[in-house]
Amino acid sequence: MPTDVLVIVPTYNEAENIAELSAAVRGHGVALLVVDDGSPDGTGRIADELASGDDLFHVLHRSEKAGLGPAYAAGFAWGLDHGAGVMCEMDADFSHDPADIPRLLAAIDEGADVVIGSRYVSGGGVENWPLSRRMLSRGGNIYAAVMLGTRIRDMTGGYRAFRAEAVRRLDPASCKASGYAFQIEMAWKAAALGMRVAEVPITFRDRTRGSSKMTPGIATEAIGLVAKWGLSRVRGRLPWPADPR
Repeated sequence: MPTDVLVIVPTYNEAENIAELSAAVRGHGVALLVVDDGSPDGTGRIADELASGDDLFHVLHRSEKAGLGPAYAAGFAWGLDHGAGVMCEMDADFSHDPADIPRLLAAIDEGADVVIGSRYVSGGGVENWPLSRRMLSRGGNIYAAVMLGTRIRDMTGGYRAFRAEAVRRLDPASCKASGYAFQIEMAWKAAALGMRVAEVPITFRDRTRGSSKMTPGIATEAIGLVAKWGLSRVRGRLPWPADPR
């Protein structure tokens, strides 16, 4: 297990989950950074209390809910500034099983630049989803992959691991998406830059506590941006693969 791994968990109103999740993540011996967007339910305060006395538990406070993409960009910047060699993305609601962290890191050890915990490769899947949500998710991933010309099966999955050098090249702060389309954008940039992207099968389990942060506006942003990027690709006006280093 790498000793310079940082797991980044963005939070907004996750008071019901943060203590248990933090313990599960820290149980793997990796560092944890909670990026809290001013949760009114006290998530940030609880995280501060949990981090007290733990040199590998960190909390980054942001003043307001500004979106998943900016939260991760801030977390990645913090990780680079503090010498992380590998950085992971992970949801705060146990949709992503902390027990899978070693499997994502193993794929990094085997040479991948970016690892995606994938619902849509052999061995992956989802639990407790109605058929309508399964179809929407699967269709959205096919749409994104076709429009952007990648072979990545789970473009929207948010359980990921990155080498620090990959993060520097991807430059998360430059991403246009603020919602879940951030995951699509990062995956596309990685593929366009010729990075070694591996997909590791995971089972995604719907949250049992707290409320989902998905909104119609977030979905609309993703559909619109993918369409825009796809048309640019077809017309030969790709924003990538120019290396942003």
